[in-house]
Amino acid sequence: MVYFNPDEVLHKLSQRFKIRHCVLLLSIEALGSLTRVAEAMSTSQPAITKTLAELEAMFGAELFDRSARGMAPTPLGRVALSHARAMVNDLDRLTRDMEAVAAGHTARLHAGIVPFISGQILSSAIQQATQTGDQRLVMTLREADSHELLALLRNHTLDLVVGRSAATLDIDGLDFEVLYTQQPRVISSRRLAAQLSRRPTDWQQLLGLDWILGTVHTPEREQVNTLFLEAGLTPPTPIVESDSTKLTGELIAANDQAISIVPADVAEELVRIAGVAIVPYSFSWTLPPITLFTRKRDARRPAYALLAKALREAGRRFAGLRTRPGP
Repeated sequence: MVYFNPDEVLHKLSQRFKIRHCVLLLSIEALGSLTRVAEAMSTSQPAITKTLAELEAMFGAELFDRSARGMAPTPLGRVALSHARAMVNDLDRLTRDMEAVAAGHTARLHAGIVPFISGQILSSAIQQATQTGDQRLVMTLREADSHELLALLRNHTLDLVVGRSAATLDIDGLDFEVLYTQQPRVISSRRLAAQLSRRPTDWQQLLGLDWILGTVHTPEREQVNTLFLEAGLTPPTPIVESDSTKLTGELIAANDQAISIVPADVAEELVRIAGVAIVPYSFSWTLPPITLFTRKRDARRPAYALLAKALREAGRRFAGLRTRPGP
């Protein structure tokens, strides 16, 4: 076992560690060769080699394994890379926060949002959060699945994530708050909805329709698969896979054989903006709840709390209070 003195390493890092060292670490990880790093940074390989040696001396151990195939991070190197990436991202966020303050705002939030959240809920919450009280916020939004967004939260690319809580998510080191739940709804064209509404749910018949579903491994897709499996049927192969609610609505409105299952608040939104209809089927399950994720110690920042409050209120107003399917 290698002896490690954290106080000694902290002293060395606090005296000599610089942001350029973070950039060097990330460049070596990305390019895998000191020669390529030197070319990319417009300097010599000996200079890069010397800087890396100084950096490894600060940590008291090698950060990369060298081989004929290139350079790969050691276990300690992976830890250093994780923090280096967070520090570089924090620096980027610092400049953006400075830009926001220079424009007369008090903070900029970088938020990650999962698909299949009502635009009405998001716009209502953002409007409330950016126009309430003394916190004049500006926001940057990024859409992806919960797993990808939480990875970006951990490396400090994002400040917070509005995602779905699930047992498969790694939430170690994160704070979370359940905001609201969503009920599932079947949507189709108005003509098809009128036909389906006249008889009980027939999963065999539904299997033969043109399904528009979210991409694989999303909670919405997995719930649909579960419904068919519980009915003793192989889940449908969708004719289109998309996480775009707008595209889903347009495709279904234009095809009298198309069908999908989406959250109730999204379904009601698509009734208004795309002209789809909700088939009055009921289900005994709910989707994984919409949850606000933040890094520990960040959750109590005023700007975060303001957005959380706005999302919670908007979710309950537009999703939580509408529990019955309508025509």
